[in-house]
Amino acid sequence: MVFRKIALLFIVLLSFSAKASFILLPMDETSQQNHLKAYGITYWCLDKKYKASWLLNYRGGSFLLPDATEIRKECQIRGVSFEILSDSEQQTILNEIASPSQNMENVILEKAPKIAVYTPKGKKPWDDAVTLVLTYAEIPFTAIYDEEVLSDQLVLYDWLHLHHEDFTGQYGKFYSSYRNVPWYIEQKKEAENLAAKLGYSKVSQEKGAVAKKIRDFVIGGGFMFAMCSATDSFDIALAADGVDICETMFDGDPSEANYQSKLNYSNSFAFKDFTLERSPEKYEFSDIDMTEKRVVPMEKDYFTLMEFSAKWDPIPSMLCQNHTQLIKGFMGQTTAFDAALVKSNIITLGTCELNGEVRYVHGQKGKGMFCFYGGHDPEDYQHKVGDAPTVLDLHPNSPGYRLILNNVLFPAAKKKKQKT
Repeated sequence: MVFRKIALLFIVLLSFSAKASFILLPMDETSQQNHLKAYGITYWCLDKKYKASWLLNYRGGSFLLPDATEIRKECQIRGVSFEILSDSEQQTILNEIASPSQNMENVILEKAPKIAVYTPKGKKPWDDAVTLVLTYAEIPFTAIYDEEVLSDQLVLYDWLHLHHEDFTGQYGKFYSSYRNVPWYIEQKKEAENLAAKLGYSKVSQEKGAVAKKIRDFVIGGGFMFAMCSATDSFDIALAADGVDICETMFDGDPSEANYQSKLNYSNSFAFKDFTLERSPEKYEFSDIDMTEKRVVPMEKDYFTLMEFSAKWDPIPSMLCQNHTQLIKGFMGQTTAFDAALVKSNIITLGTCELNGEVRYVHGQKGKGMFCFYGGHDPEDYQHKVGDAPTVLDLHPNSPGYRLILNNVLFPAAKKKKQKT
């Protein structure tokens, strides 16, 4: 009888110790059926005050969540693969990650970041890859534009994405191809009306003021992410502060004489020593962009993510989490960056060695941080005006889109001081 009681107690204790206590969202290539929505699940958990961990370099950068019925249900609804772990299984994983021999790290995610997307009013989600993937992953965001930025509303947010904007006041350099097209004429008129409403005589001046407010947001501790033309045009606007670089068809008067020599590269975030494209007929801002200098055939257009020490350099490691290090290339008005024009204090996260170009960079400005990511849409190789929107249900495991979502979750992480 005593033996039976002891045996029964042992079974009860064993079952208690083996109970499910954690949910693992695997992010490796074979186990996860929807990588993109897995980020949305993790954000959802943080928003509901659940604890979460990002397991850097463990099975593609998996997420560890507490076991709860509503989390399981949400994963099932959204089609996200998950695994149930006992306390002992979870501890085994954490022990493996903690081992000095493993290039892995357990990063605690503390809170759901408040997200703003700088985008013109009326833009559809598919006009911008970030807006598109945030909507697909069901991560909430607030669309803001010049009025909100200039009235100091950026302080309400942790993370800011810059839509494919032209901060130089040259209307995206679309003049040559689209100056007689109704949408171009209408957008130019709307921009001029908005600038006048906000007290500026020129769109270039108003956009320059916006760029400086965004700069201040980052310096104050915010995180900024930009893609395509928002990357180089932002830096150009900062370097050209107080200098008229716009020709008559853009702002009503000629550009300033010798404006190239008046650029102040110390004002820019990521780029140095660049030369502006003077011709309004060319669909290009400067020699930062590699689009016209590329000699990479489409079938060989890939870029490689850099490898960092997860324990010593968790920040770039977070930004590069993926289930593959080789990412399919994609083009945009600003496709990639000339490596020779990237500042020495900027961390390169992704490169195309075949063409000597940089695709993805990260840097720090003041108390804040930023990332620039070249190209328009990771699953649309050569996106053109009027093209059909990308359907992300067809690309739920997109490595290129994962890089965007790494940036979205990055501000949620409990930061450790970078060692190198």
